[in-house]
Amino acid sequence: MADTPAGAPRGPAHDTRSMVLFGGVYGAVVASAMVAALTEYGHTSRASRRYDAAWLLVTAFASALAHGYAHYIAERGPRRRGQALRALAAEWPLVVAMLPSVLILAGGGWGWWPADSVELPAFVFNIALLFALGLYTARAAGRRWAGALATGVGDALLGVLVVVANAVIK
Repeated sequence: MADTPAGAPRGPAHDTRSMVLFGGVYGAVVASAMVAALTEYGHTSRASRRYDAAWLLVTAFASALAHGYAHYIAERGPRRRGQALRALAAEWPLVVAMLPSVLILAGGGWGWWPADSVELPAFVFNIALLFALGLYTARAAGRRWAGALATGVGDALLGVLVVVANAVIK
């Protein structure tokens, strides 16, 4: 494979579909891990859930910034104006994947549902999101239904792994 000439502009390293899958999977797994970690000590008051939601939101943006920055510095070659901001903005799927868990925790804090029972819905949502992302991207990549379903199940197993680890650690 030939190297790109030094003066030629470089295209994005990944297409939008792969960035959505990467960010979505990473965001859903991190959200599940954070929900497990934040609820480990049994703090289930409404105030605790609002605090947990705020921390999850901070984690979403911090993770997106870290990933965007890592992608920016990992790219070799000449830099163009605005490339750093584009690298950061490309991490939107990670943040979006974590927002439903933020809303589930915040809803418990705001009294929309019981604050002591938000862990399971957050886990179920994230596992379903992982399955859907895997299925969608596999189908969009042209895989047959059997392969796409296997990919979805494989992605969902990442979420199940977090749930099992949470149960074992507790």
